[in-house]
Amino acid sequence: MKSFVTGAAVTLGLLLAPLAGSTLASAAPAPDSTTSPAAHQPTAEARQHGITKAGEAFMGWRQPTTAAGPAVMAPTATVEGIDVSSHQGNVDWAAQWNAGKRFAYSKATEGNYYSNPYFAQQYNGSYNVGMIRGAYHFATPNDSSGANQANYFVDRGGAWSRDGRTLPGALDIEYNPYGATCYGLSASAMVSWIRDFLNTYKSRTGRDAVIYTNLDWWSRCTGNSTAFNATNPLWVARYASAPGTLPGGWPYHTIWQYSSTPIDQDRFNGDQTRLVALANG
Repeated sequence: MKSFVTGAAVTLGLLLAPLAGSTLASAAPAPDSTTSPAAHQPTAEARQHGITKAGEAFMGWRQPTTAAGPAVMAPTATVEGIDVSSHQGNVDWAAQWNAGKRFAYSKATEGNYYSNPYFAQQYNGSYNVGMIRGAYHFATPNDSSGANQANYFVDRGGAWSRDGRTLPGALDIEYNPYGATCYGLSASAMVSWIRDFLNTYKSRTGRDAVIYTNLDWWSRCTGNSTAFNATNPLWVARYASAPGTLPGGWPYHTIWQYSSTPIDQDRFNGDQTRLVALANG
């Protein structure tokens, strides 16, 4: 299921059986929390990035301030994509397609208290113009178990179907916009939480979820754990000319978020056939 630029093949999950389920998402349920509980008051830094209340966190809201290490060459065979959240509202998917975007991830959920009210338009709209699409979950590990949040995600848009157009769900695990950077967890507790989420997601969908993170946060909050580099595709965030040193001993990245201008920009590490292979499992 993983993508490569060259033929160094570590192929995962090729024998997955097709899963039942509709191709398109139904209308997203209303957010599960209409007010921001005290535990989810955005920090001053988060507010500077436009996160004003619970549920508004998004991929790459904060970029690392430490050096990302020596550069790793960017791949030559790539597919362009974007990721979106409620901040983008209803997306003009025809315009994104005309701009050359061929895949998209949409935020479905956050923690165990929020679902994106624009998710159906974003998830279905990208599909309807011909893109390969996926859903992501913004994790808040201090709120509930990994299993609880994985189930919450799957039940609200994070499921997978083997239609060749749906990517495995992504776990967005990064800086906490509501408090302590590592959500008050030790490195070992964070690794356990991530494992709980991933195991539950796989038991529900048959797929290994993609992990979105960056070198700085992963090193600080998991001790640069290598526990997942053989099973879960890496979506690395680094706004630079190359992906840089990868976290967690991953030998390669599958997706690279390289810019947030004018919208989060992503690059798949492989050609279109490898992107379809990732969708198919």
